[in-house]
Amino acid sequence: MRAIGIILAGGNNNRMRELSNKRAIAAMPIGGSYRSIDFALSNMANSHIQKVAVLTQYNARSLNEHLSSSKWWDFGRKQGGLYVFTPTITKENSFWYQGTADAIYQNITFLKNSHEPYVVIASGDGIYKLDYNKVLEYHIAKRADITVVCTTCKDQREVERFGVVRMNEDCRIEEFEEKPVVSSYNTISTGIYVIRRRQLIELLEKTAEEGRKDFVNDVLIRYKNLKRIYGYKIDSYWSNISTVDAYYKTNMAFLEPEIRDYFFKQAPAIKTKIDDLPPAKYNPGAVVKNSLVSSGCIINGVVENSVLFKDVFVGNNCVIKNSIILNDVYLGDNSHIENCIVESRDTIKANSYYYGEGEVKVVVEKNERYVL
Repeated sequence: MRAIGIILAGGNNNRMRELSNKRAIAAMPIGGSYRSIDFALSNMANSHIQKVAVLTQYNARSLNEHLSSSKWWDFGRKQGGLYVFTPTITKENSFWYQGTADAIYQNITFLKNSHEPYVVIASGDGIYKLDYNKVLEYHIAKRADITVVCTTCKDQREVERFGVVRMNEDCRIEEFEEKPVVSSYNTISTGIYVIRRRQLIELLEKTAEEGRKDFVNDVLIRYKNLKRIYGYKIDSYWSNISTVDAYYKTNMAFLEPEIRDYFFKQAPAIKTKIDDLPPAKYNPGAVVKNSLVSSGCIINGVVENSVLFKDVFVGNNCVIKNSIILNDVYLGDNSHIENCIVESRDTIKANSYYYGEGEVKVVVEKNERYVL
């Protein structure tokens, strides 16, 4: 493909509550066996983008470990490859990434040393499938300066989380409002952009010269009347996991047969780093209904309408309902977990009771198994 890829995976926000205390949002587990960033990486690989840079920053250790080998996404090749860029102290700069535009600008050498004419920019917290080739073809056909991939937000209450756009009949963006308090529009930006590489370099250098840091506010919104910025509308599944509620709903969506079939069975595949684990084990007395149970799990109790990630142990007489249990959790006997997200590596003591009433409860327990 005639493009390089950039994945923005360094951000953090308080709306993820305890879940982002020890990992970047792009490293959040999804659908039993994946990480959030796997979707953007797989879309890049499936679109034959051979050279991809991932910009990491906040709590990046887990994410960097996940990206330690590029072979899982088929980037282990002589031409191109997978690059992970963290903030670096230099003679000219001693700051962390101060915004999305600043993050790309601090790695502008990557852009200047590349030869592909276009750049695909994506965020690491989107759950979707997309052929970027089709977006690039649209971008070229429209003779656009920047193309923004958009979708329809089905829940009007969620609009405030995103950038809201209004397009004319030719799909040119006339208004772009970032995270409005109230909006009557429901077409939102997915955080995926296509732009010519040389123009991106020019815009980033001018933005940095003016002391501006954010790609949306200081490039898209600032230049919307000066540059030809178009919207590319998608109607396939897309979700953003930047809040606890959105993260919970996204994982629970994988319990729906059509969503599960779309991501697990329909080509092109979503790829991820593979752990060498045994298959899940269901002991006598175990009851599992409408749930995803990952490799390495041992089930002794009842699991209903839940997603269990890798290496989860469910003790005798445990009841898990409408919950997400992250990796390597030990659930003691007679525990009851309902409407909750249990943080990874937790040890839930026997006879514990957790119930999320009104909103999803995030359970974080002291890990007695890992005391130094």
